[in-house]
Amino acid sequence: MPCPFCGATDTRVIDTRRVGDGIRRRRECQSCRHRFTTYEYATKMNLLVVKRDGRREEYDRLKLYEGLRKACAKRPISTEALNQLVDQVEGELYSMGQGEVSSRVIGEMVMAKLKELDAVAYVRFASVYRSFADLEDLKREVDGLISGR
Repeated sequence: MPCPFCGATDTRVIDTRRVGDGIRRRRECQSCRHRFTTYEYATKMNLLVVKRDGRREEYDRLKLYEGLRKACAKRPISTEALNQLVDQVEGELYSMGQGEVSSRVIGEMVMAKLKELDAVAYVRFASVYRSFADLEDLKREVDGLISGR
């Protein structure tokens, strides 16, 4: 690691600590004796989402979060709970080890987790995700939710 002060490449690590999902290293330049900090993070592989019409777009955490936020509007669900849900879905997606994943798979993961978190938010998300054709389809979904299916 080159020194940001003098450019020398002879630096040594003084301290290493875990921070969040990365590593913080405190370093000292052997030439000028200045100390500096570096952060190391593992890069996640690019994940493409295959849409229903066959288009592919890059996975966007913010897009998933915003969809959930809309479904959970005016519900007693904390921002922390939403972030945890997104983290869980994202973790499952990356652990699949595939470069592409169907939007259907993501939607099903989200709905399974929302069903446990809040029934109203689940119905809101499902109504957009599944684009119910009429009120009968929506009624069947709600009836299934009430009966515990």
